[in-house]
Amino acid sequence: MLAGIKEMSIRAAEENRIVPGFNVFGYEDAKVVIDVARELGAPAILMSNKDAVHHMPLKISAGIYRALAEEVDIPVAIHLDHGKDFDLCKEAIDAGYTSVMFDGSQLPFEENIQRTAEIVDYAHERGISVEAEIGAVGYADPSVNYVPVYTEPGQAKEFAEKTKVDALAVAVGTLHRMTAQSAKLQYYLLDEIEAATKVPLVIHGSTGLPDEDLEKLRSYHIGKMNIGTALRMVFGRTLKNFLNDNPSEFDRLKAYQPAMTATRKVVMDKYKRLGW
Repeated sequence: MLAGIKEMSIRAAEENRIVPGFNVFGYEDAKVVIDVARELGAPAILMSNKDAVHHMPLKISAGIYRALAEEVDIPVAIHLDHGKDFDLCKEAIDAGYTSVMFDGSQLPFEENIQRTAEIVDYAHERGISVEAEIGAVGYADPSVNYVPVYTEPGQAKEFAEKTKVDALAVAVGTLHRMTAQSAKLQYYLLDEIEAATKVPLVIHGSTGLPDEDLEKLRSYHIGKMNIGTALRMVFGRTLKNFLNDNPSEFDRLKAYQPAMTATRKVVMDKYKRLGW
């Protein structure tokens, strides 16, 4: 069943669990996420990042993911990840996404508040959840032109109060697109942020977190954790290995099966480490 991220994030944070939000790129990985979540009786978050949006129109992805969500009895959020402006967030909402993230992390603080509040107003009028970011989670890829900034607790408090966001992404040591689990979390900073605001927090770049951190973070007021690179790596590498081992094979449906099976193992592991 369709849901937003607000209720599932609040409940997970209260239960010392975290809902993993997975970046997916089509039917195959989305189906894997929902199947695992259904088996565990957990909520699911299917996210479209900027690469996915460039590849597939939002109205098409919304149709696929909504159809999958409507077939199951667990809450499933269809979420736009890192929406860069009002128009893209509006497009996602109008297409049928049940939650959106506005990423104003590279804007001046007051402008980030203003633009986020505008999107929150539009979304909340339509029953849609909104996530936003204060501070800026950087990228492991040096080719990405992006300025990382740790979240300031005082700004997190002010931002949450003025924008009325449903979930708040914070920068405490992770990076997007990490391929190794070597991130160093600034727990002292996370403690201060958590004390400053009651809004469920979101951790981006979670592929880079060691397993022990995934489990430790369950005791914090974190409602959602973004995971993308881990799925892309296992799906892509398994697909490549299958085709290398079967050079005469051309049927992509056959090639997808081992990739989906391998992805399922990663999704299940992440869910269990996050308390499900």
